[in-house]
Amino acid sequence: MADGGHGGRHKEAEEEEEAAGASCASGGSARYFCTAGRGMEAFLLREVRARLDATEVDCASGKVFFTTSAELTRLKKLKSAERLFLLLNRSPPLSISRNKGKVIHDIHRLVSEDPSCWLDTVAVWQRLHGQEMKPEDMCQKSPASRKRKMEDERNIKPKNQKGEPIQSVPAESQIEKTQTYDTSEALKENVLSEDTPLLEKTHELIQENSTEESSCFTFRVSCRSSGALAKIFTAQDLGRIIGIALMKSFGWKADLRNPDIEIFVHLNDLYTVIGIPVFRLPLASRVYIKTAGLRSTVAWAMASLAEIKTGAFVLDPTCGLGTLLLEAATEWPNVHYLGVDISDSQLQGAYSNIKAASLMDKIQLLKASATALPLTSESIDIALADIPFGKKFKITKDMELIPDILQELERVLCAGGTAVLLLSQELYKRLSNNVASDPDSNVRITVEPANDCTKSTIMSVKSNPEEESCSPCTAPSSAQEGEQEQIVRKRTTLGSLMLMESIKVSLGRTDAFICKYKKLTASLTKR
Repeated sequence: MADGGHGGRHKEAEEEEEAAGASCASGGSARYFCTAGRGMEAFLLREVRARLDATEVDCASGKVFFTTSAELTRLKKLKSAERLFLLLNRSPPLSISRNKGKVIHDIHRLVSEDPSCWLDTVAVWQRLHGQEMKPEDMCQKSPASRKRKMEDERNIKPKNQKGEPIQSVPAESQIEKTQTYDTSEALKENVLSEDTPLLEKTHELIQENSTEESSCFTFRVSCRSSGALAKIFTAQDLGRIIGIALMKSFGWKADLRNPDIEIFVHLNDLYTVIGIPVFRLPLASRVYIKTAGLRSTVAWAMASLAEIKTGAFVLDPTCGLGTLLLEAATEWPNVHYLGVDISDSQLQGAYSNIKAASLMDKIQLLKASATALPLTSESIDIALADIPFGKKFKITKDMELIPDILQELERVLCAGGTAVLLLSQELYKRLSNNVASDPDSNVRITVEPANDCTKSTIMSVKSNPEEESCSPCTAPSSAQEGEQEQIVRKRTTLGSLMLMESIKVSLGRTDAFICKYKKLTASLTKR
């Protein structure tokens, strides 16, 4: 495949990387990127600007890039991101040819083209974690000097040392597999041996690496690939190639089990991205949630749409394990929260979560049916609800209860109040198509247009958080976010609740919608 249309993109990427390298060297601002679930990019774009005072913010499929000088404690507060990385390299997709050697050479250049930025970025990582590192501590030596040193060491060290065994790592998504590898196993397969002159001396290099002193800087590579490149090399093959390039360029040692640093590589038909994870655990893994229910990033995004204000009364009529309330109460504490559920086991799980998060004084729980809430009419300011819609994302008999649940929400919500609901695709379409036959039910209002990216519904307690961590989607531009348009909508079975925004997101195996509704007031004009 030719790389014909990428001239301007190459130049733009080079300019960006020069800026990133300069920021690394300055010891102040640094260039980062976050992975986000499909549909979450728009939330993350807004959050990094507001929470981190980020600049140079832009978005690619499933990722948001930005520059900030924020310290580690502020970086940890990102709520809509899956994982956070220091950016090492961002460039257009690799040009694919029939010559494997040329492709391998291009992959090597991802490391060798700008070694100073690699070392500067590693130094930034060390400073963030309070571990100052000097260049000499990272074993940056010329290959020739390393070879002479290794020859001396081989005279006194056994030659039969073996590398670490390969261990499997969970897939980050259903399409693109993440594989962590041990470079010392690189020549056990023949897949890289054909048409690869750059790797002719790899075996010697690997043997040298295996006898390196334990004080040498160690690393491992986690690689994800898809598209044309994945048809030529597996993710593990690509990780080996990059690992060998790191060993040759910096003299680092591969260590799968306990490396000093991890290198994350993502190669596809849209971009090439390499980074260093800032934290070992994903940001989406909340320390204050004991038992996971709804995906934490989705729950936070829903709460952020609700415009929660101090002193408000917030209700979750189908609270389950309480994830929505936990995310909201952690971010907006000076609010009254009430969780309702008909299931004793769900309420017990919610109680355990709330107690573990030390939010007993913020969140109250009540056993009741969502179709008959023991609340007075117009007593709630905000409703957050993960609407049930049947097993395996299919509309079943549960659908018969949905109108009653929505009518109860409409009843208890005060005029001008907000409801943010999570709906399955089928339920969303059913509600959208179920318009009233009364021609006088049309209402003209001014709203912000719905974003291109969208959001999701229910997640099982057993759902895999990695399945949605890197699902691709293109976020809307900032210009689109600020536009307003006059639209005409019809009242649905939600009665006085008017749909203001719908955002489609992925749950890994299915898509779903976050829908924001406003309860109509008498000031709105009927047509």
